[in-house]
Amino acid sequence: MNLRQFLLYVLPRPDGSYGVDLRQRINSGADPEERPLVRAWDAPFQASLTQVVEALRKSGYRPSDLHRDRREPFELREDQGVRVALTLLALKPLRKTSRMERIAEAIRNMPDEEAYYWFSKAVSTRSARRALRVLLGGE
Repeated sequence: MNLRQFLLYVLPRPDGSYGVDLRQRINSGADPEERPLVRAWDAPFQASLTQVVEALRKSGYRPSDLHRDRREPFELREDQGVRVALTLLALKPLRKTSRMERIAEAIRNMPDEEAYYWFSKAVSTRSARRALRVLLGGE
């Protein structure tokens, strides 16, 4: 069985803001591999911030640990990493803040089984991410 962990890196930007880079670590014996999932900043990151902070808290971190100067990645629990990844993947291409907030809230309220289902689809195809946005975004 592969142990899946999610790593959340902070990406500082020259303007003083920051974004995040979420990766999935898959341990295959002595040679662990990191698979990039999604990078986000600006409006999509801000709309997902509640989910990110909740994931950090449930993974044993304090919300104040999230700041632009952090160099070590956060190791997220699998269930929390799945929700953060799903949220960021769904929000990244959007521009309307109200739609981003509706989608983020819907993902936050999803049962775990549904979140895992959509995560498995969203990481493999763009059409699944689009379908999720249409289903949850209400437009």
